[in-house]
Amino acid sequence: MKINKWTLGLAAVGLVSLAPAVLAQTATQQGTPLLTSLSATTISGYVDTSAVWNPGTGNANPAPYAFNAGKQDGFNLDAVDIKLSKPLEEGKWSAGYVAEISAGTDAVAIDGSAYPVRQAYVDLEVPVGNGLELKMGRWDNILGYETSDAMNNPNWTRSYGYSFEPTEHTGLLASYKFADWMGLQAGVADMLNTGGLSKSYGGNDRSLPGTYQNEGKKTLVSLLTLTAPDSWGFLKGSALYAGFDIGQGWASASTEEFYAGATVNTPLTGLSLGASYDEIQDVALVNAGTGYDAGYFQAIAGYASYKINAKSSLNGRIEYADGTALSNAETGNGAALPYGTFDKVIALTGTFEYDLWANVISRIEVRWDKNAGGGGYAFGGIGSPGTVAPTSNNEILIAANVIYKF
Repeated sequence: MKINKWTLGLAAVGLVSLAPAVLAQTATQQGTPLLTSLSATTISGYVDTSAVWNPGTGNANPAPYAFNAGKQDGFNLDAVDIKLSKPLEEGKWSAGYVAEISAGTDAVAIDGSAYPVRQAYVDLEVPVGNGLELKMGRWDNILGYETSDAMNNPNWTRSYGYSFEPTEHTGLLASYKFADWMGLQAGVADMLNTGGLSKSYGGNDRSLPGTYQNEGKKTLVSLLTLTAPDSWGFLKGSALYAGFDIGQGWASASTEEFYAGATVNTPLTGLSLGASYDEIQDVALVNAGTGYDAGYFQAIAGYASYKINAKSSLNGRIEYADGTALSNAETGNGAALPYGTFDKVIALTGTFEYDLWANVISRIEVRWDKNAGGGGYAFGGIGSPGTVAPTSNNEILIAANVIYKF
């Protein structure tokens, strides 16, 4: 019996079933390279959905944290994510890869274009010392307390710090663990902020006219991680992070980003604390008078997580953010402060998670954003989003989030 390579590949990763005798006969006829290369590939991913209610009327000016716009008072398909990957084998010259596709409201914002590629890189192990890992291609941003995958964050909605960080880079990333308690990631990328894959899309185009980009300029990224050893008692596993990026932004000749974070375990079983600080600073502009103004953005956040039992947990976040004239073109994630007089914000978020079904994350979240800058309203307004004046200094969100992970 002859089976085409596509069917054989699906059988190799477990998506279809074939009788052992058929597989053996096919392997003899066609050889085993395809089965060998696919047998180590894993498929994972998730479906992320939500329902949002914003008490009151007027959604024309939603709070500008990542993925908030367009979700007010309705049901949402946030993201569908599928990842193919082959892990490295430590201690030898091994190779792997990651190919991750994302689609949905949040995924479009992550990629910055119509192309749904989240990550795609070749992973290489160099058996030097404790092992050097190299990633070449498009990989997730290494800075920040939160990730682009909502299921890996303590809260469903994103912080303002995450909202201004880049989400992916295209380049070469090296990772080395000096000891169990210290690791370093460093790399070079095309740009500091996230942009699309297409060369016709300005976000990742180093020569497109009108984008004021320096063809020869690159971005340096780095993150140092310090982890408390087992001998530190209840603090074991706690971690400190410090990272610094500098390089080509969208409209500026040079943009800097600094990040510091910590996760701390406590003597109280199930309780952990966290903190983060993000700062983005424009260093210089390529073309003065283009309408882009140099500026800065900073965000401070504190986190508390309490695991009640194996199925349930409580998570809280408090944050403060302010900025000057950073535009959405100069930040990493497409978010923007200010809205007119909106240059300072305070936000409180509380999340209750109860995982009743296997492989399902289910959460209820309440969030309050407060315009702390004065000088006018920041949120609300009835009409087409972004075209009418805001009418409130407070935004309340109540959301249900359900994620199936596989």
